[in-house]
Amino acid sequence: MRILVVEDDPAQVAILSHAFDKPGYTVVHEKDGKRADHLLSVYEFDVVILDMGLPSMDGAEVLRRLRHRKNNVPVLILTARDEVEDRVRGLDMGADDYLTKPFDILELEARVRSLIRRGHAGSGAELQVGTLKLDTVGRLATLNGEALDLSARELNMLEVLMLSAGRIVSKERLSEQLSGLGDLVSDNAIEVYMSRLRKHLKASDISIRTVRGLGYMLEKQ
Repeated sequence: MRILVVEDDPAQVAILSHAFDKPGYTVVHEKDGKRADHLLSVYEFDVVILDMGLPSMDGAEVLRRLRHRKNNVPVLILTARDEVEDRVRGLDMGADDYLTKPFDILELEARVRSLIRRGHAGSGAELQVGTLKLDTVGRLATLNGEALDLSARELNMLEVLMLSAGRIVSKERLSEQLSGLGDLVSDNAIEVYMSRLRKHLKASDISIRTVRGLGYMLEKQ
């Protein structure tokens, strides 16, 4: 689960990063509006926490451009502006939720979980390939009804593979999804995680096939 935090206040960033420092979550931080706009045009995220007052480009313009590209990623506006007009404007521009500073961290976490559920509603919060199931919100994978003991990165890798079941997923895409930007996971690390996943799936109806020179494919045998 990848969360983009667009915020230029280091104290707020520390709070947000700590809130989602848990299995299955990867937090990417950007403090500059223009760079955030670029990230959103190139990478995929499950939810965006967006401040309004940003350097280079304000949050309103970042949101406008995001929706203009027909990108429907859930967006939570996080700002000190608490006037009703500001909230209405943000929602009218395409935001999915609005929270003013200072905020209660438990409420923030609940709202983000709700946005993630809504974001997955079109395809279902649960992914399934054969006897393999993944609760994308609860971050729990099961095989034949038994819970799998997976690390955060293994869960993220499995989610990417299941979303593209039957199709090839490149190492580059896996690296992007498993890491924060600027700290890409190496090919060797990808192979280690892939080996661990295969061990968990051993003796089941699911396999992960290596397509030489292209990537990996999760498929039901």
